[in-house]
Parts: sequence; structure tokens; C-alpha cells
Amino acid sequence: MGYQPLEHLLPKANYSVYKLILLAANRATELAEGKTRLIEKASSEKTATIALEEILAGRVVLKDVADKFKPAASGKQKAPSKKDENQEEQKEVGV
Repeated sequence: MGYQPLEHLLPKANYSVYKLILLAANRATELAEGKTRLIEKASSEKTATIALEEILAGRVVLKDVADKFKPAASGKQKAPSKKDENQEEQKEVGV
């Protein structure tokens, strides 16, 4: 298995080991299901290693929370209430 330095991977996941593991696990699952690789040459055939290498290369990125609050197609968007923000945080953690 190729070594992936944690100090280089953590900035890609907003310095959260939890988010990094979820990101890598989700991508490894996609690779195991047959999705194409985003890097040409991997140091291993293992899906977890390939996923970490893709994250390190910047090919797989953590979706920004701001993307979830894009304006609707009608152009009108209500401001999220405190209750909505708490629900959104729970969805983020449960991913």
C-alpha cells in the first residue's frame, strides 16, 4: 500500500480526520462499484489507496457547505432558520 502523508491530506478535508475518512470511504466505494479512476497511474490496485491518491491530487474534493445554499431556480431563497442550520449539520455529520 502506498503511503499518503496525513499532513497533506487533512487540508483537503478542512482539517477534519472524520471528513477525510468519509470522503475516502465514499470514493473507494464508488471505485469498487466500477466508476472510472480520476488519476492515470496509481501506486496500488486497492480502492482505498486510489481514493486517497485522488484526494491528494485534488481530483476528489469535499463539497462546500455553501453549495447547499445556492439560490433556487426561481431566484427567491429564504434565509435558513436556526432550526434548518441544525438539521443541515446533522445531515453533514451523518454522511
